[in-house]
Amino acid sequence: MMSFDRSLKIAPSILSADFANFGAEIQAIEAQGCDWVHVDVMDGHFVPNLTFGPPLCAAIRPHIKTVMDVHLMISPVDQYIDAFAQAGADVITAHVEATPHIHRTMQAIRGAGAKAGLALNPGTPAEACDYLLDMVDLICVMTVNPGFGGQKFIHSQVEKVGKLRAMIGDRPIHIEIDGGVTPETAPLVAAAGADVLVAGSAVFKGGSVSNPAPYGENMRAIRAAVG
Repeated sequence: MMSFDRSLKIAPSILSADFANFGAEIQAIEAQGCDWVHVDVMDGHFVPNLTFGPPLCAAIRPHIKTVMDVHLMISPVDQYIDAFAQAGADVITAHVEATPHIHRTMQAIRGAGAKAGLALNPGTPAEACDYLLDMVDLICVMTVNPGFGGQKFIHSQVEKVGKLRAMIGDRPIHIEIDGGVTPETAPLVAAAGADVLVAGSAVFKGGSVSNPAPYGENMRAIRAAVG
């Protein structure tokens, strides 16, 4: 099981990878220095896109040597938690907006043996976490509206990250940023208190399975910008 530390972690989203070569793409980004592998699960209902399910997670799990970080942008969510846990997810993140019983959802994720993540859409305030901090291992701040990659970063979310950092205090809870992460935006959220950066196009741009060096260059640029 993954251990907790606040060092900067880069979690490339395979939504931006070559869908025909997921195994090779995952091996490439890990060889180039990623910390986690982020899997965006979308249902075409909670968000306007349709992506992956538990069978895909199970298929790529043997290729992941780091952390499988599964982000469920689905509603309803509870009945799928066990399937994603059994597929090998280390972290399962659900949206506070996706269910009227988010505390129960966090309990279910931990009960399934995974780390529990709570995601907040851009319009959801940090205070939505007030009574959940004893139930979560990660808070994911959406810095774009969920559903598609390649969107522009929403700068108002930096203040939200700072509020969450103050609320968390010394609790072992990661703050993850999902959306619009680049060498320009990464320092803003890192300074506010984020320690996990999800990046899709910013990592995968310019590279391929046959030429993975740009993946490493892109990740190093983000790390260097954060310092």
